[in-house]
Amino acid sequence: MAFDLPSLPYERNALAPHISEETLNFHYGKHHQAYVTNLNKLIEGSDLEGKSLEEIISIAAADSSKAGVFNNAAQVWNHTFYWHSMKADGGGAPTGKVAEMIDRDFGSYDKFKEAFSTAGATQFGSGWAWLVLNGGKLEVRKTPNAETPLTEDGVIPLLTMDVWEHAYYLDYQNARPKYIETFLDELVNWDFANQNLADA
Repeated sequence: MAFDLPSLPYERNALAPHISEETLNFHYGKHHQAYVTNLNKLIEGSDLEGKSLEEIISIAAADSSKAGVFNNAAQVWNHTFYWHSMKADGGGAPTGKVAEMIDRDFGSYDKFKEAFSTAGATQFGSGWAWLVLNGGKLEVRKTPNAETPLTEDGVIPLLTMDVWEHAYYLDYQNARPKYIETFLDELVNWDFANQNLADA
């Protein structure tokens, strides 16, 4: 079975004015679609065909000859996770279990916000900022390019923020810190983080 571009959890204009419909048309409609198309071409007729996206990522991560497969498979997964990490009327301080754990593991929401913002702002070039669960504790991570915490044993992604330029350039140009601030204040989907925590 070939992979399909997963549906967005909202309309393409739902995140405006913070992330424009134009950005979604390019980022989701072109970039995310290209990763899906490329992945299908790369695995067609191979022993990876018919495996789950997570299985393909795990196998390809351990084999440097499959770097192209890894990059496209991980980017399909990362982007799908990113769309769900945002919602219309999102943002602000979390509630529920994730709020309790942020206070416990970072000291306060403001300290988490600082750590997450720094991870996103200091990821040189393209990449991702993550909130993950590792050994029962919350941590902030950053990964370059297509890298994903999925490849680390026992690490469970709860949220991600895309800091590739195409995620924000049409709306924020080179002002990555402004995009990061807007992501946290207006877009982040804490319900999704709480659901991933509950499923962990």
